[in-house]
Amino acid sequence: MKIGLLALQGAIEPHARSLTRLGVATLEVRRAEHLDDVDALVLPGGESTTISMLLERQELFEPLAARLADGMPALGTCAGMVLLASEVLDGRSDQRSFGAIDLSVRRNGFGRQRDSFEADITVAGLRPDPDRTGGEPDHEPEPFHAVFIRAPLVERVGPDVEVLASVDGAPVLCRQGGVIVSSFHPELAADLRIHQLLLSAVERGASTRPPR
Repeated sequence: MKIGLLALQGAIEPHARSLTRLGVATLEVRRAEHLDDVDALVLPGGESTTISMLLERQELFEPLAARLADGMPALGTCAGMVLLASEVLDGRSDQRSFGAIDLSVRRNGFGRQRDSFEADITVAGLRPDPDRTGGEPDHEPEPFHAVFIRAPLVERVGPDVEVLASVDGAPVLCRQGGVIVSSFHPELAADLRIHQLLLSAVERGASTRPPR
């Protein structure tokens, strides 16, 4: 298994460290041909309008859209959530998103940098963290400590989308098929369980890598 890290803008190194701790190989994706070598993709936090422009400039938008449409699992965090959503309510007029998950989102909907916050959230179906429980199967799952920085706000959820976690009634972790998106930054936590959700999505489905 190899996980791609969209490396056009934003902080990808924390995601790489999390995946390395899980024993998974990673590849920085900057060109269309890099997509041929990965089983899933992480779209990191950053500035969604800038990433959108860079995807077009690098002629990467259409190839990535095709892989997503073909069922490639993906994890989008913060700006990555915006890029994967079906509707961006306050994006630039020419900003494109992939429509890989049926959500309407508002960029920075939780507030600007000064409104950043942290919260312990309960995530549906999340297993206990083996680093904290010693692998005891009957241990109750601990909350996930989530870091929100200029976080997008989900204002509409499609009928096929699972809401896995919310804060004050607002969805902050959602899944549709193999696509997982979070308003927060799981890569800033020591807890690896959100990244494990992505690996589980890869394990459940056949690889969508193009044949060589």
